[in-house]
Amino acid sequence: MTFSIVGFDPVEKEWGIAVQSKFLGVGAVVPWAKAGAGAVATQSYANTAYGPKALQLMEEGKSAEETLELLLADDPDREMRQVGLIDASGNPASFTGKACYDWAGGVTGTHFAAQGNILVDEKTVQAMARVFSETNGPLAHKLLAALDAGQEAGGDSRGKQSAALYIVKEKGGYGGFNDRYIDLRVDDHPDPIKELIRIYQLQQLYFAPSKPESITEIEGEVKDELTHQLTRLSYLGSVNPSDEELFKALTAYIHTENFEMREQTKGFIDLEVLEYMKKS
Repeated sequence: MTFSIVGFDPVEKEWGIAVQSKFLGVGAVVPWAKAGAGAVATQSYANTAYGPKALQLMEEGKSAEETLELLLADDPDREMRQVGLIDASGNPASFTGKACYDWAGGVTGTHFAAQGNILVDEKTVQAMARVFSETNGPLAHKLLAALDAGQEAGGDSRGKQSAALYIVKEKGGYGGFNDRYIDLRVDDHPDPIKELIRIYQLQQLYFAPSKPESITEIEGEVKDELTHQLTRLSYLGSVNPSDEELFKALTAYIHTENFEMREQTKGFIDLEVLEYMKKS
């Protein structure tokens, strides 16, 4: 009742899944991943035991194909299942049981496995495969572009409801304490993929480090605009603040809005923060 794509970035060592379904909270069921082990999408009468079991097998060194064979061998209802896997080395595997509702099937390629069931037709997985392969950039961007293309090609024949993006990376989680690099869910929305893309863009704004080209000195027009915005947002009480007052107001804004990842040394600002401020 779902379409998904599982992918791997060999440079950044990231594993991830993007998924959409006419199902409430698909992110709580389909995606499973562990840095250094791999990623799994389990769907179509999903056997959620596939997630942790597959990750354990791949962490022990089993390939995606070997892991898939072991999963299916132990499942008497395997013909009702659909699953996509990427192992620790980025090798893919995909399975669609004969009892899955039409249209159902999958495509594998370099560092990805795309699959879906109850789809309009095969064009959904074909579009995901093509766009993932042709898109440059971070794994999250490739997965979301592929998922969006799958929806545009037809998607779930029953409609849209929820979507999720889950990517793991060693010490990629908040503060470096776990591997949960990106974990975003849209549980119930009329256009869940577009909403997921919007949330991902916010996630990047809040948590991605500043781009060097976006960092600039607070002077001239930038200083005037920053003073105006901080005054408008009630962080400044004067239109002619001292440099120290401006610095304290900007620091207060950054900490209030959770932009610590984009905080600069005194006298500098990330222009993406200023742009966000202007739209607030």
